Amino acid sequence: MSVPAPAARGPQPVEIALLASVFVVAACGLVYELSAAALSSYLLGDSVLQFSTIIGTYLFAMGVGSWLSRYFERQLPAHFLRIELLVALVGGTLPTLLFIANAYIPGAFRLLLYGLVIVVGTLVGLEIPLVMRILKRNTALKDLVSQVLTFDYLGALAVSVAFPLILVPQLGMIRTGLLFGFMNAAVALWALWMFRHELRQFGAHFAACVLTLAVLIAGFVFADRITTLAEDKFYQDRIVFSATSPYQRIVVTRGGAGHRLFLNGNLQFAERDEYRYHEALVHPVMAAHGAPKKVAVLGGGDGMAVREILKYPSVESVTLVELDPNMTRLFAEHETLAALNGGSLKSPKLKIVNTDAFQWLQEGDDAYDVIVVDFPDPTNFAIGKLYTNSFYALLDKRLAASGYAVVQTTSPLIARQSFWTVATTIESVGLTATPYHVHVPSFGEWGFVIASHRPYRRPEALPAGLRYLSLPTLPLMFDFPLDMARVPAEVNRLSNQTLVTTYEREWGKVSGH
Repeated sequence: MSVPAPAARGPQPVEIALLASVFVVAACGLVYELSAAALSSYLLGDSVLQFSTIIGTYLFAMGVGSWLSRYFERQLPAHFLRIELLVALVGGTLPTLLFIANAYIPGAFRLLLYGLVIVVGTLVGLEIPLVMRILKRNTALKDLVSQVLTFDYLGALAVSVAFPLILVPQLGMIRTGLLFGFMNAAVALWALWMFRHELRQFGAHFAACVLTLAVLIAGFVFADRITTLAEDKFYQDRIVFSATSPYQRIVVTRGGAGHRLFLNGNLQFAERDEYRYHEALVHPVMAAHGAPKKVAVLGGGDGMAVREILKYPSVESVTLVELDPNMTRLFAEHETLAALNGGSLKSPKLKIVNTDAFQWLQEGDDAYDVIVVDFPDPTNFAIGKLYTNSFYALLDKRLAASGYAVVQTTSPLIARQSFWTVATTIESVGLTATPYHVHVPSFGEWGFVIASHRPYRRPEALPAGLRYLSLPTLPLMFDFPLDMARVPAEVNRLSNQTLVTTYEREWGKVSGH
C-alpha cells in the first residue's frame, strides 16, 4: 500500500513578512551608504575617491557584521529587533549628524563620517544572517538562500534608482535618511508583534520602539530647521534659498556681500563683485569678435554670462547648456535672483538646453561665433572631464573659423599648475590658447583662457555701461607676473584626469585639508 506524498506547504505569514523585511533592510542599508558617499563628495570633493572609499569601508564593515553574527546564538528575534532599532537611529540620523558636524566641528567630519559608516555597515551586516537563521527554522536551505538574496538585491535596485531621481530631489538628504530610519524602526515594530511570545522584557522592547520612532518623526518634522541651523553656521550669512538636485546642493545666501551662490559648498559668485568676473569672462572674446551672431554658453546657469552677452546688438541667438534644470529655473523665476541677471533667462533670444555639455557637443554640428565655458572648478572627475583634451577637441569642431571660446580656469596664483594644465590641454588639440587673469575680491586672482583657430586680437571698443572693464585695463589682464608665469604642465586626458588631482593638491594647501 503506497503512502501519499505530503502536501506541499505554502509560504507562512512569518516567512513572507521576514522576506519583505529583507527588502526593506537592503533598501535602507543602501540609502545610508549612498547618503554618506554623496555628502562626503559634496563637502570633501573628488566624488570618485569619496564614493570608492565609503563603499569599500561600508562593505568591509558589513563583512565584520556577518562574521560577528556567529556569536548570536539565542533569542535571535530579540537581537534582530535591537539591531533594527540601532540601524534606524544611527543610519537614519547619519545625514543630520554629518551636516551638523561639518558646520560646527569641521575638523572631526572625516572621523565621524567613517565612524558612522563602520557602525552602520556592521549593524547591516548582522541583519541578513539573523534573518536567514530565523527563516531556517521552517525553510529548506537552497530556497532560503535564493529567496533572501533575491529580496536583498531587489531592495538595492529599487533604492539605487529612487535615491538620485526621486528621494533626494523631493525630500532632501536629511529627510531621506530619517524616512528610511523610520522604515527600519517599522520593521523592528513588526518583529516585536510577530515574535511577542518569544521575547523576554516585552515592555522594554516596546518602549525602545516607541522612543526610536518618536526621535525619527521629530527629526523629520524639524528637518528644515536642522538644515537651516547647520547651513547658517557653515555659510555665516542668512540662507534665502536652498535645494538639493540630483546633481548638486544649491544654496543662496544674503549678507554683507549681497547674495552669494554656493554649489556643493563652493562659492560661485558674490553679488558685490560678480560683475568683475562676468565682464572679464565675456567681453574680451565678444568684443574681439566684432559682430558675434550665434553664441553658446556652457554652464553658467545663473544667467550672469548671458546678461553680458545680450549687451551686443549683433547677437541673434544664445544657447545656454546647463546640466541642472533647477539652476536655470531658480535664476529665471526667483524675483530677486532674476533681477541679478537682468532677466536674461527670459530673453526671446535665449534657448535653454538642460543636458550634459559633453554630450551636447557630441550630438550637434552647429558652429558658434563665441562659446563661453563657465563650469565650476574641476573638484571631481565628473567636472574634470569638461577640462580634458577630448572635450576641447569637441569644442574645436563647434567653433566657427573666426570664432573665440573662453574657459574659466581657476586661480593662476593659488593653483598655478592647474591653470597652465588647462592652457596646455587646449593647445594639445590644435587651438591657440591665450591666457589672462583678473582680480575678483571674493575669489582672489582668477584666470581664463581664450581658445581660437586664429591668433587673438584685443578689441578696439567695448559696450557702454561696464562697471569694471575698460580698454586701458585690457592689456594688464594679459600680463602675468613672475609668480603666475607659465610652468610646464601635462595634458589633461579622460584616461588620467591629472587636473583633478593637481587641483586638489594645490587648493588643499590653502584650505588645509
